[in-house]
Amino acid sequence: MEKKAMKPLTRAEMDVMNVLWDAPQALTVNEIVERYAEPQPAYTTVATFLKILEAKGYVEHRRKEGTGRTFYYSPMLSREKYITHVLNDVKDSLFGSSTKRLFSYLIQSEDLSDEDLHEIMEMINKS
Repeated sequence: MEKKAMKPLTRAEMDVMNVLWDAPQALTVNEIVERYAEPQPAYTTVATFLKILEAKGYVEHRRKEGTGRTFYYSPMLSREKYITHVLNDVKDSLFGSSTKRLFSYLIQSEDLSDEDLHEIMEMINKS
């Protein structure tokens, strides 16, 4: 997915994506449902979200040889690419495209310990 406008994910869609991102291979609807904590959503609920995610361009499906009509779903972009897109969108829409203003807000709004601040400074110095 390039810099084109991505439709944002709802909380429920994000739950499905997290299952797919955490999986080492493509999953069936049943396998996705099984990876949810209790109470697990209904099969039809997950299937509906997968159709929505596919329409939005986040998920693709395929059939494996010898599995009949079973679809296997996999993400079309990594978690990291999605995070980058979301953070860039927040930066652009809420902070006038200013990374400095975004970081300033995060630092001021969070209750950071001296250790946290020290680690952040080390990351900045390494980059």
